[in-house]
Amino acid sequence: METNFEEKIGAPEAQNEEYRPALALCEDGTAEPESLAAGIREVLDRRNAGDPALLRLDGRTDLCEYLVIATAMSATHLRALADEVEYRIGLCGVKALSRDGKGDGQKWIVLDYGPVMVHIFTSDERERYSLERLFPNALRVTPGEAGNQN
Repeated sequence: METNFEEKIGAPEAQNEEYRPALALCEDGTAEPESLAAGIREVLDRRNAGDPALLRLDGRTDLCEYLVIATAMSATHLRALADEVEYRIGLCGVKALSRDGKGDGQKWIVLDYGPVMVHIFTSDERERYSLERLFPNALRVTPGEAGNQN
């Protein structure tokens, strides 16, 4: 009797059904910004986003405290990454305040989580806008450093 691949290991969605990033909460029940940003980067990394970057802005802008920037391999991957972030972070009780870029053919989607802004680009658009260059002195937080910065 033949079994297909999904029967052997389970469907990918089923394997990750219980996965949710561990977010530290503030006293008011909201997600701690650095923990939220690290959780978002983790979700993007698990879904094969290209070069997910977490930048701590330290007051360099009034827009947000952290930027999470990632690259998608296609427009379909772009939507899937944004959807996955909203879903997984939503499992933790945190909803995006807004999302810009929902239609087909999008090259850039922005998710606004208040103190954390998420920018997911196709590779050409990421290179074109180069958000990292807007904040050359921002600290690039590497995995494992989140929560250890003072």
